[in-house]
Amino acid sequence: MGMGFTPKSKANNTNNSSENWGMGFLFIFFPEEEEEEEEKKKPTFSFTNSSSSSSLLPSFSFKSINAIRNRSTSSHLISKAQSTISICVLLIFITLLLFTLSTFEPNNSLNQKRKPPILNFQEKLIFAPALQGMGSLYRRGTRAMNDLIVAHVIESVTEIELKMFLRLLHRSGITSKSDILFLFSSKSSSLDHAIVEENNSFLKLINGYYKYINNSSSDPTRFVNSTFDPTQFVISSKKEKESGEPIWGKKIRVYEDFGNSTELSLTQLSYGSVVGFDTGELDPENSLSGFLDHVPMSLRRWACYPMLLGRVRRNYKHVLLVDLKEYLVLGDSLSQLKNRSPESVILTTLPARKKNSEKKSVNSGFVLGGARGVRRLANAMLTEIVRAITQHKKRNMVSESTLFNQLVANEFMLKNVNLIVSSESTHELSSLTGLMNSNSKSGSSSFSISKFPIVRRGNSNLDISYVFKKYLCSSPLDSIAYSNC
Repeated sequence: MGMGFTPKSKANNTNNSSENWGMGFLFIFFPEEEEEEEEKKKPTFSFTNSSSSSSLLPSFSFKSINAIRNRSTSSHLISKAQSTISICVLLIFITLLLFTLSTFEPNNSLNQKRKPPILNFQEKLIFAPALQGMGSLYRRGTRAMNDLIVAHVIESVTEIELKMFLRLLHRSGITSKSDILFLFSSKSSSLDHAIVEENNSFLKLINGYYKYINNSSSDPTRFVNSTFDPTQFVISSKKEKESGEPIWGKKIRVYEDFGNSTELSLTQLSYGSVVGFDTGELDPENSLSGFLDHVPMSLRRWACYPMLLGRVRRNYKHVLLVDLKEYLVLGDSLSQLKNRSPESVILTTLPARKKNSEKKSVNSGFVLGGARGVRRLANAMLTEIVRAITQHKKRNMVSESTLFNQLVANEFMLKNVNLIVSSESTHELSSLTGLMNSNSKSGSSSFSISKFPIVRRGNSNLDISYVFKKYLCSSPLDSIAYSNC
C-alpha cells in the first residue's frame, strides 16, 4: 500500500476541500491505479463541488491527456497515408490513360491509301510477322501464288547486291506469279531498307506507266524499247475472283490511284508477297552446330528448308532456291516446270574447270522444281551433310558444293526425286555484257535479256551498274522509279 498525507489547513477550510486537495497528491504517488481506470474507459474530466467556494476545481489524469494526443496523432497519420495512396493511384491511372491514348491508332478505311514506311536510316524498321508469328512481311502480295522463290543471303552480301537482285527479279516478270522469300543468316536494318526501297520503286514503275498511258498528249512509242512490260502484272476480273488470299500476313484491302481517269485496285494487279526469315527462326537449335565449330550459311540453309517447305507445302506447286550472292534472275525460269511432276527437280551445271573436260559440276546455288521434289532434295541434302561431317577427319573443311555433287550422284538417296540435270551451263554476266556491246554497235534493238533467265555474277570485279545502265535505264519510264537512271 502507498501512503498519503494531508497538510495542515487553515481554520476556515472545510473537510471537503482538504479531501480534494489530498486526492491530487494520491494521484501523483499512485498513477498505476489511474492508468488501469483510463484503459477501461474513455478519458473524462471529473469535477467536484466545493462547499466553501462557487468555482469548480477539475480533477483530471495526465495519462488521459497523452492518450488523447496519441489518438489524435495516429488519426492524422492514417489520414495522411490515405491521401498519399489516393494521389499515387490517381497518378498511375493518368499515366496509363496517356499511354493508351498515345499508342491508339484508328482503323484505316477500306479506300484509304497505304503509306510506305518512312526510310529513316537512323531507325530500325518494324515489320509485321510473315507467318505464324515468325519472319518479316516487307510487302503483302495481291493474291495467292503457285510459285515460291527462296533466296538465301550469305554473310558477305552487300546492300547494293541485294538491291540489284531484287530489282532485276521484279523487272523479269516472274514476281507477277511468285512470292519472294529471303533467308538471312542474321537480320540487318540496312538490308531491310534496301528491300523496302526496291519494293517502292517497283510500285512507282507501274504507277508511272499507267499515269503516262492515260495522258492523251503522251507518245506511246517512247516505251517500245523499254525492257519492262507492266501489263504482265495486270489480271482479269475473272482470274482475280479465282485467286485466293496470300498466306503471308493479315488480310487487307487497299486501293491506289493510277491516274486521273483510271483507278486500279491492287487486287486487280498480280504481284507476289515479299517476306524475310532469319535462320534462327527456322532452325532455332542450330542443328549442325554440334558437328561444326562454325556453320556457314551455305550449309545451314539446308537445315532451314525442311521446316520452311513443310509449313507451306500445301500452298505452292513450284519452288526455286537461289543464291543471291552468285546469281541474278532475269527471266521466268519456273516456266520450265509447267508440264513436270511435283517430284521433278531441275539442276543446271557449271562450266568445266579444265578445257576438253567432259565432267561438269552440278550447280547447288540454283535449284528449281516441284514443291514435293525440292522438299525431298533438301531433306536428303541435310542427311548427306550430317553423314559427311561425322565421317570426315577435318570437319570444317567440308564443301557444300562437293557434298551436293555427291548427293546428286547417289541414286539411292534421291530415288523418290525425279532429277533432271540440264546439259547447258549457266551463262555468266560477262558474256551478257558482251552481247549487249555487240548489239549496240550493230544498231540493232532486237536484243532480249529474257533469253537468259538466270546468269552467274562471275567475275566480282565486273561493274554490274553497267548492266543496269544498258538494261534498266532503257526508257523515260525507268527514270521515274530509279534515281540512278
